[in-house]
Amino acid sequence: MSRIKKKFSELDTKNEKALIAYIMAGYPNERATLSAVKGLIKGGADIIELGFPFSDPLADGPVIQNASTISLKKGTKITKFFELVKKIRSFSDIPLVLMTYTNILFNQGYSKFISDATRAGIDGFILPDMSVEDSEEYLNAAKGKTDTIFLVSPNTEKDRVKKIINSTSGFLYLVAVYGTTGVKTEIKNYTLKAIKNIKNHTKGTIPVGVGFGVSKPSDVKKYISVGADAVIVGSAFLKIIEKTPPNQIEKKIASFTKSLKKQTLVN
Repeated sequence: MSRIKKKFSELDTKNEKALIAYIMAGYPNERATLSAVKGLIKGGADIIELGFPFSDPLADGPVIQNASTISLKKGTKITKFFELVKKIRSFSDIPLVLMTYTNILFNQGYSKFISDATRAGIDGFILPDMSVEDSEEYLNAAKGKTDTIFLVSPNTEKDRVKKIINSTSGFLYLVAVYGTTGVKTEIKNYTLKAIKNIKNHTKGTIPVGVGFGVSKPSDVKKYISVGADAVIVGSAFLKIIEKTPPNQIEKKIASFTKSLKKQTLVN
């Protein structure tokens, strides 16, 4: 059983849903990343998504794009990323998901990259630009080694939703709003309907996580109340890192994480 699957199983026994936190590796430097990770763990995050920077992050909004650019300028490379993952593994077994873009894996070869990542301690992958129709080689390379987390949106067609569910492991990522990450809008009725619709498709076979535009505890509470199994928060954490002195990052992240995690209890 993967760490991700084990985590969701553990949360079920406690009548809780998952808080999934995203941060950009190497933003603004490795020390800040490690401080943020420790803060996330102290605050009660259940799963951490580590972004690996990409030069053209199409699915990401301005906050994550900025973090990606700074991380790249500071010299974040694949080898440094894997070393960072190993450092996290030295003090925690929290599930770690790598979020990046397909070319990063393709350029090194899916099998090699996935093997290197899992040896370092990565438990799953999110590739926003990986279509299920083009995923055969990727899925074959990942089989038995790591979870493959695909994205669906509120307007994904029914037949395609089924294909995506069949190719997904770990959890299914439902994009809450149309557009890029980190652009805050009010919770949309179409998102709430989409959660219920996707849950009808999954029929409990895989957890459904909701992300994009989630920035405060009330967002988490609302999505959990309509059936989400996990809520994903990203840009809000990066904004805290940006505005916080290095020696206070861990404390600030822990406090904010705790406020979000409180909302994942099922009444």
